[in-house]
Amino acid sequence: MRFTRLDDWLNWQEGLNPKTIDLGLARVQQVWQKLSPPDLAPSTVISIAGTNGKGSTVALFEALLGQAGYSTGSYTSPHLLCYNERIRLDGIPVSDEKIVEAFQAIDEARAEIPLTYFEYGTLAALHIFSRETPDVVLLEVGLGGRLDAVNIIDADLAVVTSIALDHQEWLGNDRESIGREKAGIFRPGKPAVFSGRDMPESIAREAKKRQAKLHVRGRDFDLDVCANHWNWRSPSRSLQDLPFPALPGRHQLDNAAAVLMAFELLSPAVVVRQTAIRQGLERVNLPGRQQVLEKDGVQWVLDVAHNPHAVAALQRWLQENPVPGRTLAVLGMLGDKDVAAVLALLQEQVQKWHFATLEDSRGLKAKALAGKAAAMPQSFSMEAHERVEKAMQAVAGEVEPGDRVVIFGSFHTVAGALKSPVINTG
Repeated sequence: MRFTRLDDWLNWQEGLNPKTIDLGLARVQQVWQKLSPPDLAPSTVISIAGTNGKGSTVALFEALLGQAGYSTGSYTSPHLLCYNERIRLDGIPVSDEKIVEAFQAIDEARAEIPLTYFEYGTLAALHIFSRETPDVVLLEVGLGGRLDAVNIIDADLAVVTSIALDHQEWLGNDRESIGREKAGIFRPGKPAVFSGRDMPESIAREAKKRQAKLHVRGRDFDLDVCANHWNWRSPSRSLQDLPFPALPGRHQLDNAAAVLMAFELLSPAVVVRQTAIRQGLERVNLPGRQQVLEKDGVQWVLDVAHNPHAVAALQRWLQENPVPGRTLAVLGMLGDKDVAAVLALLQEQVQKWHFATLEDSRGLKAKALAGKAAAMPQSFSMEAHERVEKAMQAVAGEVEPGDRVVIFGSFHTVAGALKSPVINTG
């Protein structure tokens, strides 16, 4: 065995392929075919793509399916605190030992074929699921769709959650181009669901081209929001008086509606009754998505939102949930993100900004963030810090009961905050 410790495997993988992102299926497909067995049968497989909402959609599937008595295997990325979060069985991260065993099998199968860190993780998840055979496998697409490593698997159903501008370097500079890439997960004769709003025409064109049976929010299924509940309907079924998902934000209803449509399309192979739906909606949990912590009268909001579309959802939530005091922000972002648009969206909600350098090679320096803010026509009250931990300490020193701190911009930002003793009492 090359390594016995998971950390050693991960450190080695980071330097294995000189390309951090190396889109294409040929290498991954070749290695997958060498693994035994290279198959996920008899599991029902669901692929989830989209710009935002993928992780929430996977969490909703996990919660509702679990309440219905189905076992699940879930693959998501990135992680917050622990690599094992990426590969879950029944919502529980798998052990180091299982991942190490999978990595060793992949290493033996690949021979000299170069794989990226992400591709190793994808193959490890598939390898584990092929042996554990959960009832339903949930595969979150990491980047794009058509050329993402997850797409070597022919899913029984595909979900596209939303389309917005992100990762333009890889996916294209407009929503039509990005939509076309996301729709690459569609399969002939298999159902597909689009849960977002304002669907790009390219998704419908790709569905037709790939002979997938596309079901669109607002046309093939929809929802109504009431004061204390919501209703869901399709041409053949309606569900009344559903509880709001335990995940904050009304946009989670779009994700939940897609999950319910997926169950409709997978029946009778997968049957989730209304009792399980209600229980799952009430119990679903996903750290880092408008996650609210209270400490000493201060509200701490953690959100991995990192593009304008996701930050707009955060903005709406902040507006709908005011606090009596000030709102401050801790922001750290990667270099390929639209910083100016993000700052503009929250300029009315945030009274002071604490910019932080991320401990990632792609992260923007705090001074660069401050420079982008200074170049905007608006005036920002701000400080720059060399790490998220420093930003957390600084903001903790000036907040008072009734204030709110919003920590967002990247998984790295939220992870750094969760590790900080400022809010981590464990």
